[in-house]
Order: sequence, then structure tokens, then C-alpha cells
Amino acid sequence: MDRWQIRRAPRRISLANAVDSEFFVDSAVILRYARHSFLTWPILFSRSGITKWSTPPFLRGKQRKGGAMALHETDIWNRIRDPEAPAFIVAEIGKNQLQTADERLVDEYLENAKALVHAARDAGADAVKFQTHILEDEQHPEHAVKGPHFDMDRRAWVERNERATPLNRFWIPIKDLCDALGLVFFSTPMSRKAAELLREKVGVPLWKIASSDILDFVMLDYIRATGLPVIISSGMSTIGEVERALNFLHARNERVALLHCVSKYPCPPEELRLGTMRFLREHLPSTPVGFSDHSTDIDPPVVAVAFRARIIEKHFSLSRHFAGSDHKVSLEPAEFAEMVRKIRRVENDRGFRALVRRSDFAVRSLAQSDKVVQDSEVRFRPVFRKGLVAARDIATEETLSPEMIFSIRPFGQLPIDTLPSDRYEKLLGRTMRRPLKKYESFIDADLVS
Repeated sequence: MDRWQIRRAPRRISLANAVDSEFFVDSAVILRYARHSFLTWPILFSRSGITKWSTPPFLRGKQRKGGAMALHETDIWNRIRDPEAPAFIVAEIGKNQLQTADERLVDEYLENAKALVHAARDAGADAVKFQTHILEDEQHPEHAVKGPHFDMDRRAWVERNERATPLNRFWIPIKDLCDALGLVFFSTPMSRKAAELLREKVGVPLWKIASSDILDFVMLDYIRATGLPVIISSGMSTIGEVERALNFLHARNERVALLHCVSKYPCPPEELRLGTMRFLREHLPSTPVGFSDHSTDIDPPVVAVAFRARIIEKHFSLSRHFAGSDHKVSLEPAEFAEMVRKIRRVENDRGFRALVRRSDFAVRSLAQSDKVVQDSEVRFRPVFRKGLVAARDIATEETLSPEMIFSIRPFGQLPIDTLPSDRYEKLLGRTMRRPLKKYESFIDADLVS
């Protein structure tokens, strides 16, 4: 075979090598995917070299130093919703910069995070995602609870995460690094205040809503008002709850994608029920559907993409042996790179895609196609779902406005008549029959009709 030269910053490789890396060669004129910055898109080759970039509109971003390309939120959304574009692959770093049981200095956490970002870029991720916590409006101060998947007091864990990620010493440097490398940076806010920090102080081009917060309408109200694209996970949720969240977001923002997810850590591949993606696409035809994977296997995301998943989110760690909540459900860099390689091959090689679709795992997983809350997910709901409480002291007959309301965990330990977080809009404009102290629950009996 002739050696066809592909230009790839910062080095040259030959197509012969690219073929060895599972790139697929197709006819006399070669139209294949080549890695450019963090995006993958067709490039047209001839014997004299590159003759033309087949550049879609969403690749026309702002050029940064080192050849990296930064995308506008519209460009990201156009890629996610385009069924012909490559799947958007997210390395979910989450809180995996925390790697020890004992607390360390912020500088160490920052270096850990930088190492994770570089490793994710080298493994082929399109984006890296963290998690952002602000204790004040996430965890109730009077209700301690251990997470079902991590043997530590939830409030203490959230507090440690907030201390580990100060704005100017962590979030800003990490965002700047991602920009320089051409990686999309975003983070899951775990409360409205966390969302405000990310949008107003850090800058994010899109949102990710965790399965636990699908009904946190206090936070979702702020997020939908920004107009940025939203990716929302559906673990531990019924189809009715998913529809309620989507309807709430769509009232002010149509750019919403949905991830099938099973809230189990780790989740055995046989419980992933990838057929649920087909159910969600049929039930919600205008919503792009992807897959958030909590298994430690490479194959489920590959099968998901073979069946048209538009987004893949996978936990990412330098080692599954580190201490912390999510390391044990993460892929390590070499595994993540292999996953990306197989995903890109399944997108580019029809024969390989057909083989993946016929695999025993695909046949078994696709056979389970409804949306259910599995028994293993039920125990997460009272710990991670939220109730509505006062964000400050509130006087009798004071009219309620958004800044006076917190949506806070754990709903399962709040007073039994506490209003759930999806009743948020029912509070706005109402007045109180009695005064409330900060963190006291809102209940129907205290509201003037």
C-alpha cells in the first residue's frame, strides 16, 4: 500500500500506521476520520496529501495556541444532535483528583487534576467533566447520612470537595488548561450555588445534570435560563420523572440531551439494559440519547455507539485503587484509550459495527428495553433526592422568591411533609403563615393559598 500522509498536530503519522490503529481505508479517494484537536471529522485525502478539509460548521471555532480548537456551545450542541457526527466522548473525572483517604493540600489536588486532564486528552476524550459542590445549599446541616456506594458521611465528603476546589486555585487553572489543550471543560453542579459559580465565575459551554438532581427544579430553573445545552442523566428515575424534568427544561430551553444510566457503582454489564436507549428514543424522538456507564468494562459504550448513542460518559481515573467514591467504577487511561479506539472503529467500519451489534452481550442487553428503576437503585433515592427548605430566615407574610429557597439533601431524612424539590414553582409568589428559620422545611400547611 502507498503511504498516505496525514497531518496531525503535533506530529506526522502515515495512513499505514493509522490503519494499524483501526482507521478504515475506503476506495480510491479516502474519506475517513482523522484526529484534529479533540474532534474527529472526515478529511479528504489524495496521493499528493490533504486536498480539502471537510469542515462542518461546528468545527469553525476559535483557534488557540498549539493548534487546539475551542468550541462555542452551539457547535457542541450541533455535534451532539447530528446523527452523522462522531459520538461525543466525555471523560468523567468527577472528584477523582481526590486520591487519598486523608486530606491533602489544594496544590496536590490541582496537580492530580492536571494529570487527569492530560491523560484524558491523550486517551482521545472530547471533553472532561468534573463535579462542583457547595455545601451550603447541597447538604442539610442537621442530617448526617452515608452514601450507599461510599462509606463516608456525605456532608463531610461534600465539605472536603468544596475545600479542595477553590475558584482561583483550582477551577480557573483547570479551565485554562482544558482551553489550551482544546478539550471541552464542564462540570456537574450539585446545587444552584454550584451552577452559579460555574456559569458566572468559571465559564462553561454546557451543563450536565446528575441522575440524583433530575428533579432539582431550583437548580434546573437557573440552568435552563442560561440557554446553554443540557445533558441530563436518568439513573434511579422513572420515565414519568424523566418526562417531568424534560418538560421543565424545555419550557425555556429546547437544547437538552438525555443519558441512559443505571445508578449502581459499579454496575455489572448484565444490568445495564442498553435497550432502554431505544425505548427513550422512541418515547422522546426529538431528544438526543446517549449513555452514562458505571461499569468497569470497555464493551458497553462500544455497543451503545453501535446502536446510535450520541454521547458516551465514562468515569476516568489514573488508578482504580485510589481512595474515593468513584475510582472503583472508572476506566484507567489505557482502558479509556482502547474504548475510544473501538468506538471510532465502530463508527467508521461497517463490518465491525455489524459484528458488535451481533455480539452476545449486545443481543442480551438490547433485549431489555423498558425504563425501570432497578432494585439496586432504590436505596439511592432517599439519600440523593432533595426537599425544599428556607435559604434564610423568612418572616411571616413575606413573599417567596427564588433566592429564598434551597433544594437540599437528603430528602429521606427531612420531615415527612417537606415539599419535594419538583414543587419549587408552587412556592414562588406565595407567602408564609409563620416565620421560618434557615434550613427549616417548606410544607403545604405553612403556605398562604
